[in-house]
Amino acid sequence: MNPTQLRYEVADRVATITLSRPERLNAFTPVMAAELARAAATADADEAVRVVVVTGAGRAFCAGADLGTGSGGLGDRSRGDVAEVPGRGSVDGVPRDWGGVASLPFAALRKPVIAAVNGPAVGIGATMTLPMDVRIAAESARFGFVFARRGIVPEAASSWFLPRVVGISQAVEWVATGRVFDAAEALRGRLVSRVVPDADLLPTALGLAREIADNTSGVAVAAARQMLWSMLGAPSPWDAHRVESRALAELAHGPDAAEGVAAFLAKRDADFTTPLGDGAVAGVPRWPQPPDDVTG
Repeated sequence: MNPTQLRYEVADRVATITLSRPERLNAFTPVMAAELARAAATADADEAVRVVVVTGAGRAFCAGADLGTGSGGLGDRSRGDVAEVPGRGSVDGVPRDWGGVASLPFAALRKPVIAAVNGPAVGIGATMTLPMDVRIAAESARFGFVFARRGIVPEAASSWFLPRVVGISQAVEWVATGRVFDAAEALRGRLVSRVVPDADLLPTALGLAREIADNTSGVAVAAARQMLWSMLGAPSPWDAHRVESRALAELAHGPDAAEGVAAFLAKRDADFTTPLGDGAVAGVPRWPQPPDDVTG
């Protein structure tokens, strides 16, 4: 892939995706949406990638939709350069929202995703992080689900994700007021897991990514990630028990489980080598991949 509005780099089994329109505070466009979808698909398919980190270049994570250029703002935006961006498609007869185009491929990823939020993360800048597994905020971070102040509703499947991440009361408060709030409030509301000094943000996110990559089985983490998200909508704990029993029965006889036990008994670091392949583990629900016209 040759993105124009983000950077994609892989080092030490960690893929770092950097939104890269710093002169516009990384404001979101349809081009960026399509490139994010392709980056997520690329990371998912790459056996050399174990964890994904998403951050922003310059002094912002993403200041929201780029209303100033006429591409990526409100409404259908089906004219001009927007119409030339591939990968949008439609759902129920209407164009898919670009936030969902960008965010849902991260929900479908089999690998953990860490958002390192620097500066403003407003509108789609906030909602695109919700399918990501861990959000770490710099002290300078600011969040806002500002849609009602623009006369529209949240997008990027955030009406599903946000209440599950922070609870329904907090979700409604932030969405109904549309206010912008600081990192401390985001931490109190459980939108982020920790707040760190700005200079420590990327080292903290990459340190967590490497802890995962260096110490865990990729197959086990992929299955666990899919189970944890899928079970948020399960009607009872018995559904989780059924899925876990089947997954344990399969993975317990695999090479990574044997290596994990051997490493523990020998008091050494484990060397997990099982490739993800198609990511299928018996009984583990996998969210559907985005349509081909999004990632192709």
